[in-house]
Order: sequence, then C-alpha cells, then structure tokens
Amino acid sequence: MAASTNATGRVPASKGLLQPEEFARRVRFDEVPASGPAAAWVERVWSASWELPDGVSATTSLIPHPAVEISVERGQLARAGRDRDGVWLTGVVTSRFDVTQFGNGGVLGLKFRPGGFAAWSGIPADQLTDRVEPAGDRLPGMDRLANLPLAASESASVMLDSVLAGAATAEPIPALVEEALALLAEPALTRVDQLAHRCGCSVRTLQRTVRHYVGVSPKWLVRRQRMHDAVAALDADTGEGLAELAARLGWYDQNQFGRDFARLVGMTPSAYRHRLDVADR
Repeated sequence: MAASTNATGRVPASKGLLQPEEFARRVRFDEVPASGPAAAWVERVWSASWELPDGVSATTSLIPHPAVEISVERGQLARAGRDRDGVWLTGVVTSRFDVTQFGNGGVLGLKFRPGGFAAWSGIPADQLTDRVEPAGDRLPGMDRLANLPLAASESASVMLDSVLAGAATAEPIPALVEEALALLAEPALTRVDQLAHRCGCSVRTLQRTVRHYVGVSPKWLVRRQRMHDAVAALDADTGEGLAELAARLGWYDQNQFGRDFARLVGMTPSAYRHRLDVADR
C-alpha cells in the first residue's frame, strides 16, 4: 500500500508545522473555519487521516500554538498522554508536539481560539497546560463525539453544535487577551513590558489574565510567536541571512537564536532551511 497523499493539497493553515512538505505527502488534511455563534470561542475544525505501509511509521512535529483542543482519535498513532481511541482534551503544550503515525488512523480536532476554552468552559486554562485527558472527565457529554466521521467537512457542524450546547454560562474572551494576541503579530514586539504597555495595563495584570485564560505566561507567548515567525521565514526560504533573521525577531545574536531553535526544533536553523536540498540529493 502506498503512502497516502494530502487529499486537499494543503497543509494546516496555522504556522508551526515542521517540515510541512512531509506532512502533505503522507497525510490527508481538511479544515473548516468556525462559523456562527461558536466562532466566539472556536477557531476551526480540522481532520487528518493516513494509510501507511506495514512497518512504516512517520512522525509529525509541531511548534504548538496557545490553544486548547478537543480531538476524536482512532487508529494507529502515538502521542504523549494518549493510550487508546477516544475523545481527548489537550491543553496548551509548551514544548514541541510530536505525533507518530503508522498503519491506518485519523484525528478529528476542534481547536479553540487562544483564551476561548477557558471563557467557554469556565475551567482555567493553566489547569490543563501540558496535560492530555479524556475529554469526558472534565466535559460531561463529550464522549458522544467518539463515533463522528473523521472528516472535518462532515463533522464540523456537530462539533460546533456541541460547543454551543455547553455555552449557557460561557463568557466572551476578554478584550485584553484578544488585544495581546493580535499585537504578537508585530515582529518588533519582543518583550513583555512592551506588550503590557501597548495593551494599556501593568505587566502583573497581563500575566494574571493571560495565564488564567490562555494557560501560559506572556513571556512564553512572545517567545513562541517569534519562533513561529522564524520557522515560517525558513520555510519560505526568502534568502534572509540567519543573523539578520535573528536580529529582526529579537534574539541577542545568531548564536542565541541557533541554540533556542535547535533545542525546540531538533536541528539547527541552517539544517532546517536546507533540508529539502539534502533530501533531493
């Protein structure tokens, strides 16, 4: 059996997927943006499925985003905290996120907006940071999603309806959280005090609010966003020098950037940029 190809010809829209060309080669991927009232808390519904030859495995690695997810998982995959098929609740992951796929399997995921899960559920997001739990343990009734088709286009409405069904006591995502996340798109913003100043609040208020609703510190958000920017720039291979890239994104120097990048990604920025050249030899 040949390795599967991406049925949509796309990779996930969100940045952070490492070596996206490999993902597109072996995984069928689809996504549906959240619409209607559920979009107040949810970013999108997505799905991934694969069929790999016997004895072949493949690992998908991501630099995670500050988002909580509910996922329906079936078939052959291995990731931290997951020991069986079912419906899982995953908090914000603070390190690289690896999933190993083999045989046949699939995942249907509902990705909350940063801050959306805590606002919707009333559960502080920092209680879930770096945790994977059966969704039904904290969200009664979520187990009913276990038999949904593992295709975003088929199951998005049911998953979004499940969010609306639990929204009786939900609140909007705080404006401070949304403003802080929006400001992170500015590459020149590299420090928490800058972020707090732009938001018009104290560093302490920003820290307390972001940790409760998002699950991590503002410092983590700033550093992780700049790493997402670095990976996106290297994937685009615009020819920008590594020293220039490091300086533009707020690293002290190229060496510091290289150490941080290798610690998280598993290879140096130069090796990551030139991986396709090596694969084609």
